[in-house]
Amino acid sequence: MSDGRQRAARSGSSREVPATGLAAPLDAGRIAAHVLLAVLGALVGFAGSLVQAAWFPGGLLLALAACAGLFRGGGRFLGTQLGALAPAAGWLISIVILLGGRPEGDYVFGDEVGLILFMLGGMVIAVMCATMSRSPLPGADSGRPGK
Repeated sequence: MSDGRQRAARSGSSREVPATGLAAPLDAGRIAAHVLLAVLGALVGFAGSLVQAAWFPGGLLLALAACAGLFRGGGRFLGTQLGALAPAAGWLISIVILLGGRPEGDYVFGDEVGLILFMLGGMVIAVMCATMSRSPLPGADSGRPGK
């Protein structure tokens, strides 16, 4: 008997469970989706740095809401934690590049408080979106008796 059939016979199940997340086989569609999400994350980071500096309290909240929407949307779209981390990586890389400044001494961010709140807030949102548990499937058994 093959190893897979032995495990199925021991567990009492005959169906194969497909690999997900990092264990899933590589294909061009998944790779392209992750690259696209990273590019979108870089664009949100660039746009957020401009918006948060222009309209300080409201712009900062708008920029962080855009980060949260993209990070959570990427995780939900791909169904993996890596789907939330790919746009977060693009966002962080763009922020670090923008921190470099110009030879004249200027940089994109307006004030230090907005910069700190944007960077720390974005990182906290990225970690929260990557570690959120997945929603239960509709019609799935809740595991509670009587339900």
